[in-house]
Amino acid sequence: MKRVFLCAALFVASGIMSAEGSPSAADSASDPRFSPSQRRSDAFKQKQFINARGGLPNCAKKFRSDKFGRVAFLGGSITEMRGWRNMVQSALRERFPDTKFEFVDAGISSTGSTPGAFRLENDILSKGKIDLLFIENAVNDDTNGFSVKSQIRGMEGEIRRALLANPETDIVVLHFIYDPFIAAEARGDSPEVVKNHELVCGHYSVASINLCREIALRMRDGEFDWKKFGGTHPSPFGHKYYAAAVENLFDEAWETPSKVSAPRKLPEPLDKFSYFRGRFVPIESAEVARGWKIEKNWNPASAPSFESGGNADTLYSFEGGARPARKAHTRRGFVNVPMLEARSPGAEFSLEFEGTAVGIFCVAGPYAGTLEYSIDGMPFSRLDTFTHWSGSLYLPWVYLFADELAPGKHVLTVRMSEAKNPKSFGHECQIRNFVVN
Repeated sequence: MKRVFLCAALFVASGIMSAEGSPSAADSASDPRFSPSQRRSDAFKQKQFINARGGLPNCAKKFRSDKFGRVAFLGGSITEMRGWRNMVQSALRERFPDTKFEFVDAGISSTGSTPGAFRLENDILSKGKIDLLFIENAVNDDTNGFSVKSQIRGMEGEIRRALLANPETDIVVLHFIYDPFIAAEARGDSPEVVKNHELVCGHYSVASINLCREIALRMRDGEFDWKKFGGTHPSPFGHKYYAAAVENLFDEAWETPSKVSAPRKLPEPLDKFSYFRGRFVPIESAEVARGWKIEKNWNPASAPSFESGGNADTLYSFEGGARPARKAHTRRGFVNVPMLEARSPGAEFSLEFEGTAVGIFCVAGPYAGTLEYSIDGMPFSRLDTFTHWSGSLYLPWVYLFADELAPGKHVLTVRMSEAKNPKSFGHECQIRNFVVN
């Protein structure tokens, strides 16, 4: 069993799109970016670690000739928050003033490469052909405890899936920094997750930028400290360093404009079980035996017996008696949406699927229960869905039950266990989507 957590603030089934042709007055007035002369100086560039590899040969040509560009941003909270992403969008509008841009903003807090691979189809590729794709996963792949295998399978899943959809998509992978990475770089060593992601970037010859090393080096040399930079979620001061590196990659990649498109020829996968066929499967696909029900507008107060208007001190009354509704937050996009829900032990469903991996996309709150699951009639295994954060948050999580199945058709059976985490207050599970590779 593999587990991935997704502390999300955007609706997972769709990225947010904005079509913009020119920067707003507010953007221009508050633009904290480095000037071109500052970021292009030799002293500044000496501390940047840009690997252009195969470059960005296709998107600039498309921006110039078609006067249209679709640019997507896939990552966690550092991508979701206002900062480097908005600065890069402004930079693109300035470089191509006659081009209409459509930006697909698909950053979701705490998501790494594994959830990214499974949500790429719905959140980004469903919007149309992507000309330029930015990916950032290093921080969350590390802090969420992904294995080396998962880091490679997730990153390869994102990159390969994007190129299968459109071989002319240009891709930039960004490695951002957080506290543990500072110590690694101080030792003169890249974090393991950066090495693993770089392995995939090299295999597919896509551009990457090691901001982790750059920021650690600048702090070592006394240019600023971690507080001034803003920490893991940078201040505008910190974000401008991220944006400057991307702009200098643009300079390098587009110094000689490409006159012809250069579709990438895909090499063999690094790992045949990588998640490049990852997708969502709707909850309506489940065959319910007992106890599970689709709540079309789920929220913590959506139980039929919910009382007293939904404040933190009200009671939920389920089969088995009343119990206090613990004070817990929800995430936008993961509340007031359809959920396949169970609230008591013994609830069971089955799911027929075709692929090598299967899992669930759920929210794990104060009453998160323990699931028992079986694939193709094998003995049942247990999965505790209660997380470190569940006591105060209905936290979106992806759990993979298996990811090395034989290709072909399989049957998953899931039931709610009598057992539960001692910190959990119940036996609940709310599933937003199934995930299948």
